[in-house]
Amino acid sequence: MNNRFKLISTILLIILIAAIVAYPKIKPFLKSKSKGTDGYIPGMAQGRQILNVNGYIIKPEKFSEIRNSSGTLRPDEEVDLSFETSGKIISIKFTEGTRVKKGDLLAKINDRPLQAQLEKLMAQKKLTEAKVFRERSLLEKDAISQESYDQIVTELQTIEADINLIEARISETELRAPFDGIIGLRYLSEGSFATPATKIAKLIKISPLKIEFSIPEKYASEIRIGYPVTFTVVGLNTNFNASVYAVDPKIDIETRTIVLRALYPNSKEELKSGAFASISLVLSQIENAVSIPTEALIPEMEGEKVFIYKAGKASTVKVQTGLRTESRIQITEGLKFGDTLLVTGILQLRENLPVVLDTVITNK
Repeated sequence: MNNRFKLISTILLIILIAAIVAYPKIKPFLKSKSKGTDGYIPGMAQGRQILNVNGYIIKPEKFSEIRNSSGTLRPDEEVDLSFETSGKIISIKFTEGTRVKKGDLLAKINDRPLQAQLEKLMAQKKLTEAKVFRERSLLEKDAISQESYDQIVTELQTIEADINLIEARISETELRAPFDGIIGLRYLSEGSFATPATKIAKLIKISPLKIEFSIPEKYASEIRIGYPVTFTVVGLNTNFNASVYAVDPKIDIETRTIVLRALYPNSKEELKSGAFASISLVLSQIENAVSIPTEALIPEMEGEKVFIYKAGKASTVKVQTGLRTESRIQITEGLKFGDTLLVTGILQLRENLPVVLDTVITNK
C-alpha cells in the first residue's frame, strides 16, 4: 500500500514540474485563442480602445468679450430739503411718499414780522408815488428845482428796493419743491424750530435712473457716450437696457478702475434708487474670430492645448488664447477654420487615440 502511494505522489510531482516548465511556451497560444482567430479583442484597435466622441467644426464667428461688473442705482435728482432761514414751522403741506411738482409749497416758517414790514413799506411807497407825481407837475412849471425832484424819486426807488428785500426774505420762509419728484419721510413736525442746517425731508426723482459702476482701466478707451449696457436687479428676472451718458475723466489710482454712469428711462418707475445692479458690457468685438467652447480647452504646465480629429485619431494641438466669456474662448494661434475640434471625452483622449465621431456640430 505504501509503495503504491509513493508511486502516485511521484507521478503527480513530475506532472506539476512539467507544467511549470511548459507554461511560458504555451501562454501566447492560450491568449490568441481567447482573442479569436485574428488575435484582437472585439472593440480594440492596435491594442487601444476606440472612443466615441463629438466634434465641432470651427467656423468664422463674431466674438465679443462680456465684462461683468456691479453697480448701484441712483436717482436722477436727489436733494435734502431745508429752509434758507431760521424760524418756527407753522405748516407742513406735503404727505410723505407722494409725488410733488416743481414749485409746490411744501412747508412754511412764521413770517408775520416780515409781512408787517412789507405792509409798512407798501404804504410808504404809495405815499411817495403821490409825492413824485406832484413834484413832476411842479417841475414842468419850473416851480421846483431839478434837485428837489431827484430827491423824491430817489426816495421812491429806495422804498421799492426795501420792498424787494422783504419779499425775498419772505420767500426764504417758504419751502418749495425744486423739481418734480417723490418726497420721502419728513424729519420734523409743525411747531419745530428749523435752521438752514435742519433737514425737513428728502426729494428724489427716479425717472430716469442712473446706474453707477466701474470697469478696469484697460477698457477705458473702448467706452464712449451712448455705449449700451445690460443690467439686472435682485428680485426681478428681467434684463434692463441702459446707455452710458457720462465717463469719469480720472482713473482711481487705488483700484485702477474708471467710474461710468448709464441712464435707464424707468418710465414705469418699477426700479428703486439704491438697488444693487449686476452689469454686463459687451467689449472688444472681433469679426471672423476662432472661438471654441471652454470645456474643450485643456490647461497644462507648458501652456494650453486642445484635441482635433485627424485621420480617425485624436491629435494634440497647442493653442494661444485671447478673449474669454463664460462659455467661449478666442483662439489666436493653433487652430484654423475647418478643423474638427473634439468637445467630449476630453479626459480620456490621448495623442493618436483612435476615435469615432458620433456627432459633428456645425454651430455651438
